[in-house]
Amino acid sequence: MGETVDQRIDFVIPWVDGQDPDWQREKQHYSEQKAVEEDDREIRFRDWDTLKYWFRGVEKYTPWVGQIHFITWGHLPSWLNTEHPKLHIVNHKDYIPEQYLPTFSSHVIELNMHRIPGLSEHFVYFNDDIFILRPLSEKDFFINGTACDLCAANVITPRLEEFSSILLQTTAYINKHFNKKTDIRKHFSKWFSPKYGKLLIRTLCLLPWTYHTGFYNHHLAVPYTKELLERVWEEEPDVLYQTCSHRFRNDLDVNQYIFRYWRLASGDFVPHRSLGRYVNMGKDNTAVYDTIKKQKVKLYCINDKETKLDFNREKELLVQAFETVFPDKSSFERQ
Repeated sequence: MGETVDQRIDFVIPWVDGQDPDWQREKQHYSEQKAVEEDDREIRFRDWDTLKYWFRGVEKYTPWVGQIHFITWGHLPSWLNTEHPKLHIVNHKDYIPEQYLPTFSSHVIELNMHRIPGLSEHFVYFNDDIFILRPLSEKDFFINGTACDLCAANVITPRLEEFSSILLQTTAYINKHFNKKTDIRKHFSKWFSPKYGKLLIRTLCLLPWTYHTGFYNHHLAVPYTKELLERVWEEEPDVLYQTCSHRFRNDLDVNQYIFRYWRLASGDFVPHRSLGRYVNMGKDNTAVYDTIKKQKVKLYCINDKETKLDFNREKELLVQAFETVFPDKSSFERQ
């Protein structure tokens, strides 16, 4: 007997082809109308040509996955096998309410994930820069239907970039609904699990502060339930509506972390060690390529934010590194 939609674990991954001329024209049209504080930088949309290695990692190391919901503006990679039985192509208009479209903000795409037709109750949200390098099991994400997570306190560093404002805004809404001291007292073993290692020091140092000062972000794949997203929408519809009304990222937004932080504050999770590592591409990425080739971690988030690197050269080296680990096509690729 096969798994039901409530038993299986799906993956959700959004992708954009920043080189698509039709997409570029639409983005340019709305960029001319955008507010000053909205983010439409080109670096947010450039393609490293590594998506196929995400699929190869999924096939090799997470064969148990149910459906893969591949979110797209409408374009698709030329190599993608759209007939694969586990692949569900999801256009923005298939699940995002019409009044928010078109959107060029990942926040809108993320905040409405629970509306994806056919999505399982339990799912894992990936960005297209988070790669699977070693075997993962269902219990790395859910145990008896409860999401696995790492809970540690953190501080939000004020910087002149919209992401700091978004984290501050998101944490403020958690403080509206939860009491930090009560949260920690009720779920002490979850806040101080030895699985967190050195991260426990952050939580200890921040104990004197009355309110949540932030949560540690691992920047890796996040397990969610549709019920959690629906609950937060019921509790805080106004800020979610406001965020979705912005076509580009805005410093008044909240992001998908509002769901994760809500879960951590409520104690509705199973403590789990970190599954991997997050890194920013820089001018010297030797360590990045070494980590991939030696498969040092299960999950590896390779973030693109460096504007001064030799993009074409580093892209070539990154692809070469992935080829050493995943030299063969997956069944998600046209043969």
